[in-house]
Parts: sequence; structure tokens; C-alpha cells
Amino acid sequence: MSDTALELHFRLAEAGDEAFILSLAERLLAFDLPAWRKRSEALSHLRGDLRRHLLDEPPGSYMFIAEDNDGEPAALLHLQKSSDLLSGKPTVHISDLAVPAAREGQGIGRALLAWAEDWAREHGAAALTLNVFPGNDRAQALYARNGFHTDLLKLVRPLR
Repeated sequence: MSDTALELHFRLAEAGDEAFILSLAERLLAFDLPAWRKRSEALSHLRGDLRRHLLDEPPGSYMFIAEDNDGEPAALLHLQKSSDLLSGKPTVHISDLAVPAAREGQGIGRALLAWAEDWAREHGAAALTLNVFPGNDRAQALYARNGFHTDLLKLVRPLR
């Protein structure tokens, strides 16, 4: 690791970023899924969803690539404009946040959250939201250290 301070530059993702983005799909699921979920099915759907948001650019969906000082992709941040369930106030939802394993521990996740918060404020959001699976301890710890707390629990009863 160099003595150079971490500095990330954010830009909207482009079609040419597809390989980098899809390379992070397994990283986005690098934890124990709930028992009723199938990893292969989740991975296939996630890749399709990432590709759709990148190439189709649905309204309110913004995929960003964070680049390092050398212009190399360092992370993915996918934000979606939404509204709060109970107040109707505008929110920004962190749909995907992924850092390659080789870059873990460099403060990139924390930098992504700070940048997402600034972006949300600039776009008039009252809150920044995200979802996290119960088995994703690494992500839960990052979010807790950065001021996130539980607001709503999603419960599931599989119908198989």
C-alpha cells in the first residue's frame, strides 16, 4: 500500500464498465444467504439486474464507478431515488455497494457511504436507506459504524 491518501473520483457508469460491475456480483453475495435462497439463482438474478440498470438506465437509478488516483475502477455504488414509506419524503436508496476483495480495508466503503450521503443531500433526500441480509456481518458492521440503524424489518415466509 502506498503512502498516497485515498482519493476517489466518481462518475456515472457506462456500458464499458459492464465487465467490472458484473465481476462484483459474487462479492455482493459473499455471505451466508438465508437457507431458503439458492445462491445460483440469486447470482443469476443479480447479474441480470445489474446489467439492466447499467444498460437500460431506468428513471431514478444511478450507477456510479469510483475510480482511484490512477483512474482504475475501485468500487461500484448504485443509488436509486425513492420515497419514504410512512412520510412520503424523498429518499435515496443504496441498492448496491461493492468493493473488490483486493481493495478491502482501504476505507473505500466508508468513502462510498460519505459520497452517497452528500449526493442524497444534494438531491433533496430526507434519508439514505439500504437493505442488508442478516448473514452479511461485514456490511452490517460498516453501516453501523457510519450511523445507519434499523428502521424496518422485512420478514419472509417462503411458499414452496
